[in-house]
Amino acid sequence: MKKSLSLIFVLISLLTFSQSKKLWLELADDAYLKKDYANAANFYLKVLDDTTVLKTYVIPYEAQLVNLKMKSLFKVPELKGQRKRDSANVLKEDPSLNATKYDFILNRLATSYRLNFDYKHAVEYYKKVVDKNVYPDAPYYYGLSLMSIKRYQDALPVFDKYSKGTPIVDSITKVTLVPTDSLVKISSKHAQSCYFALDSLSPKKKIIVHMMDSLVFNRGTSNFAPQYYLSSDKVIFTSSRRGGVVSDPEKQDAKYYCDLYYTTLDDTIWQRPVNFGRPVNTSLHEGAGVFTPEEVMLFTRWSDNNRNEAFIYMARTLEGKFYEAMKLGTHINLPGYKSQQPFVTQDGRKLFFSSNRPGGHGGFDIWMAGIDENGFIGNPVNLPETINTPGDEVTPFFHTLGSTLYYSTNGLTGFGGLDIFKSALNADDSLYGVPKNLNSPINSAKDDAYFILDRLQSKGFFASDREDCPSGHCYDIYSFENEPIKFSLEGLVTDEQTGDPIPSALITVKDVHDGDEPFFVVTDDKGFYSTDLKLNMQYFLKAQKNGYFASANEVATEGKTESEVFMRDFTLNKIPSGDIEIEGIEYDFNKATLRPKSMEILDKIVDLMKLNDNITIDLGAHTDARGNDDYNMKLSAARAKSCVDYIISKGIPKSKITSTGYGETRPIITEAEINAMVPKSPEWEAAHQKNRRTAFKVIGETSLHIINKTK
Repeated sequence: MKKSLSLIFVLISLLTFSQSKKLWLELADDAYLKKDYANAANFYLKVLDDTTVLKTYVIPYEAQLVNLKMKSLFKVPELKGQRKRDSANVLKEDPSLNATKYDFILNRLATSYRLNFDYKHAVEYYKKVVDKNVYPDAPYYYGLSLMSIKRYQDALPVFDKYSKGTPIVDSITKVTLVPTDSLVKISSKHAQSCYFALDSLSPKKKIIVHMMDSLVFNRGTSNFAPQYYLSSDKVIFTSSRRGGVVSDPEKQDAKYYCDLYYTTLDDTIWQRPVNFGRPVNTSLHEGAGVFTPEEVMLFTRWSDNNRNEAFIYMARTLEGKFYEAMKLGTHINLPGYKSQQPFVTQDGRKLFFSSNRPGGHGGFDIWMAGIDENGFIGNPVNLPETINTPGDEVTPFFHTLGSTLYYSTNGLTGFGGLDIFKSALNADDSLYGVPKNLNSPINSAKDDAYFILDRLQSKGFFASDREDCPSGHCYDIYSFENEPIKFSLEGLVTDEQTGDPIPSALITVKDVHDGDEPFFVVTDDKGFYSTDLKLNMQYFLKAQKNGYFASANEVATEGKTESEVFMRDFTLNKIPSGDIEIEGIEYDFNKATLRPKSMEILDKIVDLMKLNDNITIDLGAHTDARGNDDYNMKLSAARAKSCVDYIISKGIPKSKITSTGYGETRPIITEAEINAMVPKSPEWEAAHQKNRRTAFKVIGETSLHIINKTK
């Protein structure tokens, strides 16, 4: 009898145990489909191991709006060629689950950890899935997870093997399972990212990164989206922490709802953060705010009830108080999609934001909309493929002084996850340059985003989930301080004809906007010169040496965000002792009137004299031997004077130029040589034309050391 009772007790226990696993599996699948990956992982783990008891927690804003992976990464791996195994064929790990179901749950558990950004556990369980060789795409996600914990060397062979696209064959059903073609194609890109990370882990320049304190910035479950509030001494940021705005404190825990805060720097201490309160913050999520020059705040608002939408709102202020926030129009906020992370440029004329709306390059893209003088926001345009990729581009920030766009993407070669890149905008053609990875220590193997930079490009903030995030605490705010940006100019001055160095040549460095006084550098005995340059400047350069014509160049530090040595070499031509012909000067027949073409040529003489402001020239006009000598002399003098008058009218001092009419007194081809030719022949006409010329010669130079003293 006792034996029968024991058997009944065992059967009831097994039945109860089986029912509890069924309940956990239902809860896990439900959480997974709702993208609540934290709880999904907990319940799947309970199905596999009933002795594990883990707490439930909620992932706030960053999980859905910041940690944006490529669309393929959100793909739910399902069974391909569903295997049918006999229920008696069970695994040793858990006799209550058949093999097919166990493999499915194991893969779901690994995927839940990955999508919850718990990469350490994702690696552990993906390794088990890969070893079973039942999910053809598991190695791809295993490699991604390895990258996210900086195990680049281990990830390389995983990606290399997967990139071959080799099918796997189920050992029981013999069904051939083929890896996803799109993942196979991009796996090589991830392998390149591994090589890049291994090569780039040591920073190229000194950057000091510091996690902000937990009293002001990094308090609660998540903190991100730092943004300067009209000056570098005031910062707004997003945080989910206790004390936030909720409508029902009994049902809503404020530490899981994002609100907008601001803090002010007093001397060297950031003050206690202030919640903007209602009507900006509500019982929904608010974050990623930015102020326009008119102190209008734009920010993102979203709800946990619909994680497929997020919209940009605008809140106007009057005497420091906010009006009710208004959602921007449907040209910005497209129903069914996410528009988020607004940034308004310093002049208030451009709005950048991230969106997964149709018309982009894939995933989330950076979009830009113009803002007119009345504050009306126009239709957005998708930034070019230089910036946007098939992956995700998020958290735009445009540094106006540096004319550079900073943003985060997982679509370019990087360290893993979202990396911060920068792309310079060329003001002349409005084209963005090739994006550059900011490297470590700014970027890490995890997600790095929300980069901002102060006006002088010396310091700033960003957000990262590089630290482990227990209980859902993922993103933290970091500050950084750049090594001071330095610019220098150096080069050689040489003789154009001989290539020999020219010592003691004078280099003039002039601010093109005349904000700074010009300064001067002299070459050494090897013709070498060097000097430091200021930030955000445009310079005109000139090299001079007595006995040579000057040479010009230019250099700009404006818009540069990294230290640089600019190389500018000069070659100088010696000033000849005789005439220098000005080819192409034409006059009306038998007159001294300049034709338009002649004026264009004389403009070049004007430029020459402005550049060589230490020389004096004589401009002479010549005629051929035909006609009266006196008449030719007067005509040539008049023509020379008309040239000089034109040059003086362009700003050249009268003291720097004289005119002389030489008539027929200085022929290049003598009259005897011309008379030996056939009259009216082409050679005869060409000889007369050669004598009818306009030329100049240098007749004086001012010593360059005098120029130096007078400037």
